[in-house]
Amino acid sequence: MIGVPYEQRDIVRIGLIGLGARGGTMATGWTTVPGASVDAVCDIRADRARTTADALEAEGAERPLEFGGSETSFQEMLDAVELDLVYIATPWEFHHLQGRAALEAGANALVELPIATEIEEMWDLVATSERTGRHLSLAENTCYGRNELAMARASHAGLFGEVTTGHGGYLHDLRALLFDENYYTDHWRRTWHTTHNRSFYAMHGLAPIANAMDVNRGDRITTIRATATAARALADYRERFMPRDHPSWDETYVAGDLVTCLHETELGRVIRTEHDVSSPRPYSRINSLGGTRGVLEDFVAVGESGARIYTEPDHGDHLWRPFDAYRQEFDHWLWRRVGDDAEAGGGHSGTDHLLQWRFVQCIRRGLVPDIDVYDSATWCAPVPLSGRSIDQDGAVIEMPDFTRGRWSELRAGIDSPEREMP
Repeated sequence: MIGVPYEQRDIVRIGLIGLGARGGTMATGWTTVPGASVDAVCDIRADRARTTADALEAEGAERPLEFGGSETSFQEMLDAVELDLVYIATPWEFHHLQGRAALEAGANALVELPIATEIEEMWDLVATSERTGRHLSLAENTCYGRNELAMARASHAGLFGEVTTGHGGYLHDLRALLFDENYYTDHWRRTWHTTHNRSFYAMHGLAPIANAMDVNRGDRITTIRATATAARALADYRERFMPRDHPSWDETYVAGDLVTCLHETELGRVIRTEHDVSSPRPYSRINSLGGTRGVLEDFVAVGESGARIYTEPDHGDHLWRPFDAYRQEFDHWLWRRVGDDAEAGGGHSGTDHLLQWRFVQCIRRGLVPDIDVYDSATWCAPVPLSGRSIDQDGAVIEMPDFTRGRWSELRAGIDSPEREMP
């Protein structure tokens, strides 16, 4: 599926699977993209499908078909409705099954993080995508952040010289949400902290760095090793804030509060990623890139004013400079064209809207997707592999080459040429 364009469609017929906290908030965003039509919605809880259909209709969209009420409702939707794109926002353990089913039904799939939870499942999705000729992509909205896109373009233009290192992460205090019985249905996300010690959201910090380094497009990640701190913060939070009849008191947490991964690449680069959703800390994705001629740091300490940069020959006084002027120079065309609408109506600082707009545009124009199944599997592989490394006291684990040797081919990625929306 490398370099394979979408089959062109004038109108992109979209089906939604999973309408909880994430899928529900993304639903109306699809209808704001020109040429997108939400034709079907599905959730194991039928009332969510009905509520979403009501909301879309109230916004002026055609009312979608509703499916729900059972574990097989998603398959009923795929069997009954011809779709071009299926967006999947269910709990992690269902992503492989539902993503595969979408491809088998003849649709392209856009899957929330991660596309699967085990390496064998990721290989299966790669194989199914290749066999069906349909694309499966990770819905990694951080790739569409304004600074992340500008960083990638600046990297490709040589601003940092030869890039040697990157640092990303997902540092987000989710304790209140993890213990909210109404937010993560059946506390599914907290349950993962009782069963696995791994970097659950490794791709959130890895993907933008990989884009800037052309991973799978001239370089590849070869190894990973991971460490984890003790699992303390969730139990501490429970002790202080949860009543004794809360279901969490039956749980034992095994996921380390902070999981750190080191990734090495074929070209000798090192990428460090961090994951911590259990500790009290300000939000950060870190997003730092460095090379022989400079460095960018995006998420910085309280009191600093936004992203900062230091490059030669522009700077030689050992003082950081604001990234603003460089971002203006390397601003991605997506932000110049759609940024105002994205910031006005899209979640996560506009990245959600840009992701939706771009995937619809790629299908309407018959373009190659920015994020293919090989990128998606590579970025998600550290989820299970970090656990494997931690279980072996930080052992070095080989990363699969999902491209089967084609990683060395130079090709375009998210730093794409400007296109009009049809």
